[in-house]
Amino acid sequence: MRSFLTHLECTYCKTIFSIEKPLRTCSKCSKVLYPRYDIENAKKEITPAKISTRTPNMWRYFEMLPIINPDNIITLGEGFTPILPINNLGRQLECSNLFIKDEGINPTSSFKARGLSAAVSKAKEFGITKFTIPSAGNAAGALAAYCARGGMKSNIFMPKDTPIANIKEVSIIGSDLTLIDGLINDAGKLSQEKAEKENLFDVSTLKEPYRVEGKKTMGYEIAEQMNWKLPDSIIYPTGGGTGIVGMWKAFDELEQLGWIDSKRPKMFCVQSSGCAPIVKAFLEKTEFAEPWKNAKTIASGLRVPVAIGDYLILDALRSSNGGAVAVEDEDILLETKLIAKLEGMFICPEGGATIKGLKILLDKGQISTDENILLLNTGTGLKYLDIFKD
Repeated sequence: MRSFLTHLECTYCKTIFSIEKPLRTCSKCSKVLYPRYDIENAKKEITPAKISTRTPNMWRYFEMLPIINPDNIITLGEGFTPILPINNLGRQLECSNLFIKDEGINPTSSFKARGLSAAVSKAKEFGITKFTIPSAGNAAGALAAYCARGGMKSNIFMPKDTPIANIKEVSIIGSDLTLIDGLINDAGKLSQEKAEKENLFDVSTLKEPYRVEGKKTMGYEIAEQMNWKLPDSIIYPTGGGTGIVGMWKAFDELEQLGWIDSKRPKMFCVQSSGCAPIVKAFLEKTEFAEPWKNAKTIASGLRVPVAIGDYLILDALRSSNGGAVAVEDEDILLETKLIAKLEGMFICPEGGATIKGLKILLDKGQISTDENILLLNTGTGLKYLDIFKD
């Protein structure tokens, strides 16, 4: 196997950059960089049939991932999470084809494992051994785990009110943990300061090019697991948005490879009404989202007041004829409990938000009950025990 990675490209000004040294964002406009691949030659060497014989984890798509030498991969077996029919909930909502992709069974119990496995592996290839990250919880646990796995050093900055399971996870692994009064953007400022002072590599969401490559494997898996036919609608809980833009990137690459056609799912983002900058920007038809003031929600992964990839998220929503909805915290709790009772799945509150989002979208007629609908659950509810009172 060999990677067909060729260069980096700015997603905004389209400037091309070399892959020979570590970069973070575009040096000209400070926007997000994407890895690009020699897809014409890749499709001569890889096929869906060849992929299907490989180990069921995200590295089965190695040729379309950014690691050059497979020996640099730091893995805990992340990826290839199941897509499960949720028929009991589907019958209640009169939806004939309702599914959920359960990212909670990943290593470190969330989808963050994908992005941090890719980012830390690529950093290892560059000889980087010291990292820092601001996190609302699950990304911290993932960075800590993959750094420990690779014999590397991790520095974590998290709000003090992050779920206790995330704090204990990082502490037990042995990362250098700093808890702050404030939100993830405040943690980001301190993380960046320490990175500059101590020469650490900051792997903040979309502020380096390679986390998104791990997240995009959700898109590859959705296509493969659904027999190379994408669902009609995908509903995704959105904080920093790496997952939604990663899937959108994956679908483009898959079409270029000739593995899927040009049909795309309608992409819907769900946020909390206490922190909904993407929803607001979508409804106001702006290119970028304004930072959300006084962000507050029980779903810590949705408490992201500002996202560097806002324009990419909004483009995916608009290009797909999708949309964005905000839901109340009370409903997030109710829906998380509902799916547990109906399907036996204890999902995270961010995943629960997608159920309320689906109900709103059905009521508005933006999704019909006969569509193939896929919800994304991004983690396990076991990391949020402190918010469940009964």
